[in-house]
Amino acid sequence: MGSDAEAELLARCRRGEAGAWDELFDRHYAAAGRFVFQLGHDFSREDVEEICQEVFLSVIRNLGSFHGGSQFQTWLFRIAANKARDYRERQRAAKRGGGQVPLSLQAKDPESGRTIDPPGTAPAPDLALLNAEQVALVHQALDQLEEPCREVIQLRYFGDLSYDEISRSLGLNPKTVSSRLSKCLDRLEAITWKIFAGAKPAAIPSNE
Repeated sequence: MGSDAEAELLARCRRGEAGAWDELFDRHYAAAGRFVFQLGHDFSREDVEEICQEVFLSVIRNLGSFHGGSQFQTWLFRIAANKARDYRERQRAAKRGGGQVPLSLQAKDPESGRTIDPPGTAPAPDLALLNAEQVALVHQALDQLEEPCREVIQLRYFGDLSYDEISRSLGLNPKTVSSRLSKCLDRLEAITWKIFAGAKPAAIPSNE
């Protein structure tokens, strides 16, 4: 969808047109689901479904704050990254407290009947060179990064956004994005190395 067409679709959503919301969800729900699944290698389908419902509820409530400074999907992925992080924190808190993590019992949204595309068995493009153990290691290391680093890596490698898209989303110029990404990948590698107890992990593909 072109930028003008998407801007018109968002304007229709702001006017409260039910059909526009349906079109927006149909266009972006599956992509959000795949993005969330890549963020949490151990997320189940039910986890991803629940997170996506939270993401789109947030979109409905906060669309008025989106002014087109970045692509809508970039804004959506930032919300999804935050919701996935919050969900993971709730999971950990529940485990520490000995409680059960609430999960959605429906694979489909009971109102719309939508489902996310089932995640494929193939790894995400940027993680294709990493085996399952190494992928888990990377996710564990990501959790230890400060938010600016975690966000730029997630948008680049899990959202597959260009430097220009990331720069518009974060309010940075592309050169700053490139520099920050390089430094953050160095930090990620150092953290991963410590977690791996001295065995250097496979390098993270640069996609450059």
